[in-house]
Amino acid sequence: MELIKCDALVTGYADKPVVKNLTFSINIGDYLCILGENGSGKTTLLRTLLGFNKPLGGSISFHNLRKNEIGYLPQQTQTQRDFPASAYEVVLSGVIAKSRFTPFYTAAQKNEAKECMELLHVRDLAGRCYRELSGGQQQRVLLARALCASSKLLLLDEPTAGLDPDATEDMYSAISELNKSGVTIIMVSHDVDAAVKYASHVLHISRKPKFFGKTKDYLQSDAYRSMIRGGV
Repeated sequence: MELIKCDALVTGYADKPVVKNLTFSINIGDYLCILGENGSGKTTLLRTLLGFNKPLGGSISFHNLRKNEIGYLPQQTQTQRDFPASAYEVVLSGVIAKSRFTPFYTAAQKNEAKECMELLHVRDLAGRCYRELSGGQQQRVLLARALCASSKLLLLDEPTAGLDPDATEDMYSAISELNKSGVTIIMVSHDVDAAVKYASHVLHISRKPKFFGKTKDYLQSDAYRSMIRGGV
């Protein structure tokens, strides 16, 4: 069942197009990895899907999906890494998007936050200060926060950036397990190897060539060969 349909989409910022004529769709249960060279517009596309940027052309249609049913894990800034709150408080803040900004968290919302932490294996970090956690632990906490915002669709922007190899593999495994449980994933990445290992579909955006389709078909495409030659 279709969740998102983009037709001849043009994305950019300050009225300057970055990606042109992009057509693809996302179905329930998909794991889509968005690949492309640096500066190709991957994050800009993600921000457009989230509604932060307006399309410069074409259309985006949402089906069986409301805006508050999208969880988002952005790239972290140093200021965010130093956030002086407990891991539990960070995860619990994820319910704000669907709580209509009520001043108090309900017992059900608190339980949901704990369940999300359990799923991401960070329940034991609940009382720890977020800024004292390792990079891998912080990313798992943020993933639990995104899941707390929505168990339907997660948009992840370079979720393994800055992590060591072990933490990177741990993060990819966690995302894969969420997808297997029924969560639809859209992930921006520069990691071609991870994309072809975990994703069900690939969207490759660049000036030329573009690609959208199943991962097994991507492996036979000119777009994949261009990424391998480029060493991205």
